Amino acid sequence: MLLGLLRRGLSQPHFNQHLLNAQQLLLGAQTRNMGDEISLDEAKKKAARTAVDEWVKEDTKILGIGSGSTVVYAVQRIAERVWKDGELTDLICVPSSYQAQHLILDYNLNLGSVDRNPIIDVAIDGADEVDSNMVLIKGGGGCLLQEKVVASCAKKFIVVADYTKKSLHLGEQWCKGVPIEVAPMAQVPIKLQIEAMFGGEVVLRMAKVKAGPIITDNGNFLLDWKFVGKREYNWDEVNRAITMIPGVLETGLFVDMAHKCYFGMVDGSVKAQSK
Repeated sequence: MLLGLLRRGLSQPHFNQHLLNAQQLLLGAQTRNMGDEISLDEAKKKAARTAVDEWVKEDTKILGIGSGSTVVYAVQRIAERVWKDGELTDLICVPSSYQAQHLILDYNLNLGSVDRNPIIDVAIDGADEVDSNMVLIKGGGGCLLQEKVVASCAKKFIVVADYTKKSLHLGEQWCKGVPIEVAPMAQVPIKLQIEAMFGGEVVLRMAKVKAGPIITDNGNFLLDWKFVGKREYNWDEVNRAITMIPGVLETGLFVDMAHKCYFGMVDGSVKAQSK
């Protein structure tokens, strides 16, 4: 209830600083109860706020909004600048998921769509893992196809993450595999083809609350390909090959898409990575 009141406060034409302070205290209390995760949440917040301030400028008209816990902090910073500072009043936010759409609406930002806004100035999103070549694994949270569409429409694709998402090679930090969004009727042949071509194991992602598999925002299934950890892969070739399998809608491999990544570090600093 308190969080709902705080969000309604953000929707007022005159941003209430007291409400923002209360929200920050609420978030701080939640993270303090998580023990060691307090530094992780602060790292996410620092990365997100840094990216927003460096890339969302007065001439930014269309902004892509990604999904996940780190992006929440980015949307909060955008709302501050709209309602507190009186900036970015004409900014249109294009969501990459159902979650992102509701974040935009909760903070009373201008909601757009890829149909109406196919050319996006900047898109900000998180990642499950980023390697030294700026190859990303995304889709661990269930949003995949729309995330890649929005990222592909952006002139600049900016990634925000905490220090646990930074790796030398994919698979060092993220051990759940590469998500692959597929048409439900094709999931078995897709599984067999990927395993035959590239090894490892492909599993259908199951829901934790309801019975049966997870259903994406677009009504599809998610497969998770647990690739061979110490095998060298050309991720561009792998991505292209998997995408060509009939029934595959999109892969969670984002190759040559990210312009810059911001990592909130354990010491409170923010480290930027470019290719």
